[in-house]
Amino acid sequence: MLRTHTCGELRPEHIGLTVTLCGWVQRTRDKGGILWVDLRDRYGITQLALEEGVETAEVREQARQLGREFVLSVTGKVSERHSKNDKMPTGGIEIRVESITVLNPAKLPPFLIEDETDGGDDLRMKYRYLDLRRNPVRQNLMLRHRVAQATRRYLDGQQFIEVETPVLIKSTPEGARDFVVPSRMNAGEFYALPQSPQTFKQLLMVSGFDRYFQIVKCFRDEDLRADRQPEFTQIDCEMSFVEQEDILSTFEGLVQYLFRKVKNLEIGTLPRMTYADAMRYYGNDKPDTRFDMKFVELNEVVKGHGFPVFEAAGLVVGINATGAASYTRKQLDELTEYVKRPQIGATGLVYARVEQDGSVKSSVDKFYSQEVLQQWKVAFNAQPGDLLLILAGEPNKTRKALSELRLEMGQRLGLRDKDTFSALWVVDFPLLEYNEEEGRYFAMHHPFTSPKPEDVALLDSPETIGEVRANAYDMVINGVEVGGGSIRIHDRAVQARMFSLLGFSDEEAKAQFGFLLDAFEYGAPPHGGIAFGFDRLCSLFGGADSIRDFIAFPKNNSGRDVMIDSPSPISDAQLKELSIATAVVGK
Repeated sequence: MLRTHTCGELRPEHIGLTVTLCGWVQRTRDKGGILWVDLRDRYGITQLALEEGVETAEVREQARQLGREFVLSVTGKVSERHSKNDKMPTGGIEIRVESITVLNPAKLPPFLIEDETDGGDDLRMKYRYLDLRRNPVRQNLMLRHRVAQATRRYLDGQQFIEVETPVLIKSTPEGARDFVVPSRMNAGEFYALPQSPQTFKQLLMVSGFDRYFQIVKCFRDEDLRADRQPEFTQIDCEMSFVEQEDILSTFEGLVQYLFRKVKNLEIGTLPRMTYADAMRYYGNDKPDTRFDMKFVELNEVVKGHGFPVFEAAGLVVGINATGAASYTRKQLDELTEYVKRPQIGATGLVYARVEQDGSVKSSVDKFYSQEVLQQWKVAFNAQPGDLLLILAGEPNKTRKALSELRLEMGQRLGLRDKDTFSALWVVDFPLLEYNEEEGRYFAMHHPFTSPKPEDVALLDSPETIGEVRANAYDMVINGVEVGGGSIRIHDRAVQARMFSLLGFSDEEAKAQFGFLLDAFEYGAPPHGGIAFGFDRLCSLFGGADSIRDFIAFPKNNSGRDVMIDSPSPISDAQLKELSIATAVVGK
């Protein structure tokens, strides 16, 4: 080894020891008579001291030529530090330098390699290998490592085995767009990169591997945002001879274990919420339950009083922003503009304040008497000082808009603390959703999701198909879906029926999924599973909004790796070898 110790290892008990450290120059401070150099590696920072009359003039002059990020090997004696720094683990010692070897000089970095850097996102993405030297980024990857190791320990203890599944697979419909890979040996044919190992883990259940898991790369060619990347990682799991309750219990245990080992927190038993209640009370299927502010439906209270907006609305619904009655007109105007943004889509906002004397003052007072406004107060269980915010319109769009407003108010009122965690299961999703444009049903999860046993008969009538509930479940933490899964269809006839409902002909189903249907004829066990978004789980534990912060080499919002300049064209010779001709259209 080129070093005897790391830069985060030495303590006062090592005083007097001669050591060799290797690392990067974090900074130098030259006071004339004494020169200090901070040497950094993955483990920490150690201060080097070179004093006139103590260290040789040659070594001190050599140190004066050092620049930021030079790679050094330094030998010296551990000494007590006169001006101790209790904010760093090595702050009680310093190294009196005897020799310096420059292992590699460095250009001046394009941004400061500091916790608080002057580099913008684009610049740091271009030089990601330098950004990874910064403490916050390195700590994110170390947290990711701890989550991965804890996951493997827990699942190994539950008799799961880790099995790798193929990366070059068959392109299948439904879900997001596939990334495709041309085959040189099979001209004109393509592999797809897996959106998930779904069919392979089901085949493993048919194979008799009753407990499988994999921390696996998945690929989806979809529009990006803070919590999406074209390639991402799942904790993918499947179990045989189980019912829904077995899966919820097992993987509730996993998440409790991860919180305990990684965050030193006990999160307790996860409550259950039906999809119907999630949509009714929170307007989405991944509710943030760190705070209450449930929806209150007001149709019966507000209609019949001549206010045109409410009279014409399919749904009038609101929230109680506790303690926010002090909001100024300017703040209320900001909220109105917020809900009218195109991505939210409300046409306006009605508000009402509960005054200290218990009276209610609203923005539509000319239509409603104080007696009726008191009914509003009762409906919201509002107290003096509360602010009632109300939207109206088509039910689905209005719930979606109010969901966004609820989250915005939770943020403004400080109710979405990243150090507070609220986890739950959402269950009883619809099995199918009808797409008006295409005139057919789509699977809400995927085509292999089993209906609830008690709802199977509803599949036989067109009038009741939309009422069928899926034997499916999502885990939600702080308003983020971190995992989802289902009990699978294991009967060939039921799976064929599902493909038919989704608009597949027998020939299409056989062409796309024949291998799975054939496997079901050889003794498929009842089985089910779940997949966790590993990157999302890490970002929650790390208190970040973007999964990109927890991926070593992420893509930007255009799906590009600006560090290696990818994607990029390939040569004509490669295209010829692949029997491919390209014609870019639509640009």
